[in-house]
Amino acid sequence: MRISGRTRLAGIMGWPVAHSRSPALHNFWLDEHGIDGAYVPLPVRPEHLAQALSALPALGFRGCNLTMPHKQAALAAVDCVDPLARRIGAVNTIVVAADGRLEGSNTDAYAFRENLRDHAPSWSAARGPAVVLGAGGAARAVVAALIEAGSVEIRLVNRTRDRAECLARDLAVAAAPRISVWGWEARDEALHEAGLLVNTTSLGMTGEPELAIDLARLPPTAIVADIVYVPLETALLSAARRRGHVVVDGLGMLLHQARPGFAAWFGVPVDATRGLRAAVLSTLAGPR
Repeated sequence: MRISGRTRLAGIMGWPVAHSRSPALHNFWLDEHGIDGAYVPLPVRPEHLAQALSALPALGFRGCNLTMPHKQAALAAVDCVDPLARRIGAVNTIVVAADGRLEGSNTDAYAFRENLRDHAPSWSAARGPAVVLGAGGAARAVVAALIEAGSVEIRLVNRTRDRAECLARDLAVAAAPRISVWGWEARDEALHEAGLLVNTTSLGMTGEPELAIDLARLPPTAIVADIVYVPLETALLSAARRRGHVVVDGLGMLLHQARPGFAAWFGVPVDATRGLRAAVLSTLAGPR
């Protein structure tokens, strides 16, 4: 890392934020490209978010990422929001424009699509319905990505039906695929003839209950993805791998979501390489 009077600054705001792997991956890129820059954790209480964001231009920051619990609140705290972030209902990347305006975007849909392309290049939207477990912020990004990819049918499976129906309404666009809502008790049935299964819930994450689902109805050609990356191989992915499915872990989504912000702040396009993946994996053995 090179630090001087001209150091370009970016960071990640969250509360708490110590668990974030974003400093590890952004500073890996800064070192790799010999950039005079730094990416730092910014612990910001929810009640101070607007104040902290408004200070970015004055402090010389090029921008920041946002993690929980700030992604939704930031929609009202920035000067402009791109249409996709508005539809998803969350901002995870902010760029400080030349005139000091704060421009908010959401790179999670892009990240999901790129991670799927990396690890399951054979996947095609025409393969069959996509089943998405969950209806939170991550599910919104995944559904947006699937709509952009041309999915003809998306099956939303969630414990709270109203939340899933709200997601379906919010992401409805012209020529959108059919989005159907399924109760949690019907999650096994929803797998029939599916071409893709995506877990966007925290089930299966270290410290959380396991995801209870029977993959027997899932066609053997279906891709199985999990946005959880601690552990890297969740019980869902392990079960899918034993059945012969191509599986996609959640770490790549974390890596890819960082790429657009880095390019905007530091002026260099970057990729989610094996070296970066190894560097971030090395941090997963410590406290989250």
